[in-house]
Amino acid sequence: HVQLVESGGGSVQTGGSLTLSCAISGYQYNSACMGWFRQAPGKEREGVARITVYGTTIFADSVKGRFSISQDNSEKIQYLYLQMSNLEPEDTGMYYCAAATTTIEDCVTHDLILREGYWGQGTQVTVS
Repeated sequence: HVQLVESGGGSVQTGGSLTLSCAISGYQYNSACMGWFRQAPGKEREGVARITVYGTTIFADSVKGRFSISQDNSEKIQYLYLQMSNLEPEDTGMYYCAAATTTIEDCVTHDLILREGYWGQGTQVTVS
């Protein structure tokens, strides 16, 4: 049974920082593409960042230079992190982590397969 649980959301002022965490259990590590998405009220869910099993990272243009993504697969439970800095009001939204089995190339070039994978329930980030 695959389970993803996000944490770390909250309310911050413009320019502040937050680190989101996602605990992933029941998922096979060596075929994983993992990532973060967000959805603001009235808007479509958008990809924020992805990371391949080998650590290659991909970011949306809107967050490049401000966000970083990392993973810790050393334990039975995998962890996915999103470090966010210099936050802007436009970063407000529900943040979701996702995991899927993809090729490295697919994970790097698009998030279509990741969108069809496993999802967490989300954690709210509000920037004002």
